[in-house]
Amino acid sequence: MALLESVRSPEDLKRLDADQLTALAAEIRESLVSAVSRTGGHLGPNLGVVELTIAMHRVFDSPADPILFDTGHQAYVHKMLTGRQDFAALRQRGGLSGYPSRQESEHDFIENSHASTALSYADGLAKAFRVRGETDRTTVAVIGDGALTGGMAWEALNNIAGAKDLRLVIVVNDNGRSYSPTIGGLAHHLASLRMTQSYEQVLELVKSALSRTPLVGQPLYDALHGIKKGVKDAVQPQVMFEDLGLKYVGPIDGHDTAAMEHALRGARDFGGPVIVHAITRKGQGYAPAENDAEDCFHSLGAFAPETGVQRSKPGVPWTRVFGEEMVKLGAERDDIVAITAAMLHPTGLAPFAERFPGRCFDVGIAEQHAATSATGLAMGGLHPVVAVYATFLNRAFDQVLMDAALHRQPVTFVLDRAGITGSDGASHNGMWDMSVLQVVPGLRVAAPRDAARLRELLREAVAVDDAPTVVRFPKGNVAADLPAVGHIGGMDVLRRSSRAGGRHDVLLVGAGAMAGTCVEVAERMSAQGIGVTVLDPRWVKPLDPELAVEAARYRMVAVVEDNGRVGGVGDAVARLLREAEVEVPVRTYGVPQRFLEHAGREQILAEIGLTSQDIARELTERVAGGSPQLADVAEG
Repeated sequence: MALLESVRSPEDLKRLDADQLTALAAEIRESLVSAVSRTGGHLGPNLGVVELTIAMHRVFDSPADPILFDTGHQAYVHKMLTGRQDFAALRQRGGLSGYPSRQESEHDFIENSHASTALSYADGLAKAFRVRGETDRTTVAVIGDGALTGGMAWEALNNIAGAKDLRLVIVVNDNGRSYSPTIGGLAHHLASLRMTQSYEQVLELVKSALSRTPLVGQPLYDALHGIKKGVKDAVQPQVMFEDLGLKYVGPIDGHDTAAMEHALRGARDFGGPVIVHAITRKGQGYAPAENDAEDCFHSLGAFAPETGVQRSKPGVPWTRVFGEEMVKLGAERDDIVAITAAMLHPTGLAPFAERFPGRCFDVGIAEQHAATSATGLAMGGLHPVVAVYATFLNRAFDQVLMDAALHRQPVTFVLDRAGITGSDGASHNGMWDMSVLQVVPGLRVAAPRDAARLRELLREAVAVDDAPTVVRFPKGNVAADLPAVGHIGGMDVLRRSSRAGGRHDVLLVGAGAMAGTCVEVAERMSAQGIGVTVLDPRWVKPLDPELAVEAARYRMVAVVEDNGRVGGVGDAVARLLREAEVEVPVRTYGVPQRFLEHAGREQILAEIGLTSQDIARELTERVAGGSPQLADVAEG
């Protein structure tokens, strides 16, 4: 790793010759495989951008020229070239973030890991430089073909095109692996390109990329082939990008450092917004990743570097339970359809798509469209199930509110990775959904505590025909089923305990996966002679009115949730009791209202006091104190 170790800044990179750059690229790939095999992470995307990233840092002067990575999971090489080569604790507490991080380096301007945002950041930055008279600075945005399926990217392009003197270079990293009609559209307009390669070389390169693109690839390749005379002439100004006002350069072999440097220098010196289209291969240089049919090792856990075989942990993931139940529902009801926003495998819908290919729709990275398209499907007599990570539903809030809920349409949103996800950092923790969804009229939210409840609550959700529903569950493996010992209304009683004389001390309400933690809390408190009943509401919106009746029998109520404290289930319980005029103090244990650093899930839960030991200790002290205050511990 001699060459890699010698590169501590982009300036060091600029002193290397062509042969050294080739050797450096090989060292970077070796280092990536070695590091990610131990910690897990986004391997395939980073293997695919090695030469591209090298070229950018040789042409541009970061951080004076900001380099913004859309989504950000492909920034590992960028980190290595900007002085961050210790990947031993990648995505772990105290180690490097799996995304750009402003705390780590001045070379990281944005920390986004939600897609389709970089062009808007870049538009604002470039305009700021222009207003400030800093005309020697160029803003660079790197966006993948998948992220270009997001509508926000096209809103940004529309505005960027209107600023003819904006010093902005847009690098489209096209690896042909995503559902990407936008990139297919770019290829369709190759007649406008001024290319240095021969036509046949370009055509073969694009054919190779498009052949891997589902649905749109082959038709667009056929269209391209049909206009080859225009491509040969290489002068067709009346095309989309030039009509829009954007200079287009490419396609460029993204693994040819010299070619990329040449294209980027030309784009830098143009003086206005330029698109540079680079064709890359996800997983480049590591055979197991290149040959992985599912996603070229997009994101994976620890694995054996010699073979690429993942070191799987025992247990059954929540996602698999959902996927299996969806297949059963699909077989029972032909009106059940599924929607994914470019995450067919991660959200568990792949088995459903294989079994019912005509009833599963991948809309690309477009959560807003997914929600409203699902509403249209429901209006057409179907029951759509939209599977999405909890953190990404934030992006479609308006569509959930004004499209699905306002029209009272039966759309079921299934939120994977709800609660604390840990290693991916602040943007991926699903700690907002039970707060933001509380304000949506008519919408119902279910939080299953185990696999059995996930199956039954999913079925209850798709049985609703007059309103949208939500089913949320966490990341990781599902715990053993936790059977109920009784029922109150539609709620499950998981543990009953009272002190001598029938006194009841604490009613402990556990939302979703935190119900198991509540049972552990009750066991600890019972050992201290405190009477605790544990209740799982199952549906956390709307809450069962019987909860208020039951709460009146206790000295205090405590709510435990893996959601933000403000506006979550705890607030809803307190409001229910106030409206029922039940004067019992309510205490909420949840996620503090701050962005959490990346670390393991258990580490974060311990840090924020959401372990059974922490909760039991505080509740015991409050009960022993005799008069707990009526307060939600929400911290704004």
